Amino acid sequence: MADQLEHFKPLRAVYGNIDDGAMQQRFPEDLWFTCEGLKIWMTHIGGAPPNYNPRVKSIFKNKIPDIFICGHSHVLKIMRDPKLNNMLYINPGAAGRHGFHQIKTLVRFDILDSKISNLEVIEMGKRGAIE
Repeated sequence: MADQLEHFKPLRAVYGNIDDGAMQQRFPEDLWFTCEGLKIWMTHIGGAPPNYNPRVKSIFKNKIPDIFICGHSHVLKIMRDPKLNNMLYINPGAAGRHGFHQIKTLVRFDILDSKISNLEVIEMGKRGAIE
């Protein structure tokens, strides 16, 4: 799937807890980058406001992104965290066929001149459905 996405658009990704060694070598655990003036951090296991996991809490003590994207829980959630400089928290849910989620979801948005727009949740059908 990663190869297909890379052929479609530029891909930024992190590995997850069920990814094999090849995926763990290809993608990092944490990805920090700047896009249109916003600092973005992606990692797989992050928790959710206000209950971030201990590793993430420790990093937030020294560095807070404008956008924090994580997953693992398979629970779609998008919100601002007022305790962390109004950071935008995004968990896109889950797009795979395995897990306890019922509907496959992903999140798409635009960033231009440090502004987020066109944020949308895309539902891709039931979890067990084959594309």
